[in-house]
Amino acid sequence: MQYFPVFLNLTDRRVLVIGDGEAAERKAGALRRAGGLVSTAPHFGPDDHALLDDCALVIGADAPEAELAALSAAAQARGIPVNIVDNPPLCSYITPSVIDRAPLSIAVSSGGAAPVLARLLRARIEAMVPPAFGRLAALADRYKEAFRERFPEVALRRRKLEGALGGRVADLVLAGDDAAAEAEMARVLAEAPDRAGIVYLVGAGPGAADLLTLRAQRLMGEADVIVHDRLVTQDVLDMARRDADRIGVGKSKSNHSLPQDEINALLVRLGQEGRKVVRLKGGDPFVFGRGGEEAAALAAAGVAFEVVPGVTAALACAAGAGIPLTHRGDGPAGDGAVRTLTLATGHLVGGALDLDFPALAAIGFSGGTLAVYMGLDSLPALRDGLLSAGLDPATPAALVERGGREDQRELLGTLDVLVSSGPAWSTGGPTLALVGAAVGRQVRRLASN
Repeated sequence: MQYFPVFLNLTDRRVLVIGDGEAAERKAGALRRAGGLVSTAPHFGPDDHALLDDCALVIGADAPEAELAALSAAAQARGIPVNIVDNPPLCSYITPSVIDRAPLSIAVSSGGAAPVLARLLRARIEAMVPPAFGRLAALADRYKEAFRERFPEVALRRRKLEGALGGRVADLVLAGDDAAAEAEMARVLAEAPDRAGIVYLVGAGPGAADLLTLRAQRLMGEADVIVHDRLVTQDVLDMARRDADRIGVGKSKSNHSLPQDEINALLVRLGQEGRKVVRLKGGDPFVFGRGGEEAAALAAAGVAFEVVPGVTAALACAAGAGIPLTHRGDGPAGDGAVRTLTLATGHLVGGALDLDFPALAAIGFSGGTLAVYMGLDSLPALRDGLLSAGLDPATPAALVERGGREDQRELLGTLDVLVSSGPAWSTGGPTLALVGAAVGRQVRRLASN
């Protein structure tokens, strides 16, 4: 973050605008609308330093370069924030594009790198946030103190307001029925507080923040606590509410920061405390994510929970590598079809891979695809088991590391090639193995211009 975003209260504070032109007039008008006491002057010279006395903010535009440079230096010497329009080197702050839904304000900035892009994004947000949101914000302000008195616990108050402002109250305001919205707000204020907690078992996908589901993103913005795995990336965690508690319970091979039974107990305790919890798990909670164990523990303790699916590794790895997991077939009879997809875990138990190799090898006979999670360390056992069960040694196979992320990597070949080359090729990221005819159908994306 190049610039720290901040909103200044300029009500009844003196601000100075130097310049004589359209840009200076536009800035002066915006400052007046914000409550500032605006002084203007067309020029700034050596004898004009008194203009800076008691100023809270300074803007320069439409004046000679030498005068604007002198204005910037004089203001910064006094510690006064100064902006010289379209001249970032002379600025101690920059002004963003603003969506004004008073008392709600939304600011968008590219840090001066791409102001046109910032304006385009502002236009999109303008369309998404109609003027009625200003009335909704004003309604919330009128009830702010009443909600504080009625619900002194921060988490409980936040939950009540989220339910109101994200639900029927908002719907009524957007429909133009402000009187009904006011009555609904009063009803929410008067109703008995619901102190029951809830735990959401949320799939975080493969790691890219833009592969989160919309529901997952919304819940992360509402949660009191985020309990997350090691594979959940920082980009995804940054989507959570800033003041939410974050508890890392990540597990890696032979290194469990918190055993599973203790994770279960933690989720139960947080739910019983009345917290709104997002249990964030890489991929999908119910695909080798032990989400079933956590759901069973919550159900046994009587704690409400909900499962929110995520993009599982097999889908992300295959999509990033251009490998179709299934295929309709080339000929009229469906020749070359890939009609089955099997997910398996490569987790070793006592040094052995406990899989039904004859059944998995049969997948290869029928042209299906096998996806093996955590498949790097168990590759020799996987190869030996499949080949001994009759799988063709020439069957295409692939290793995909960090699937679904920008740094995704693939190693293609046969199982023999992967076993011999995989350990040296790996950089330690989470890796999935794909085996089957579909791997040979890899389709590369055209390079973007």
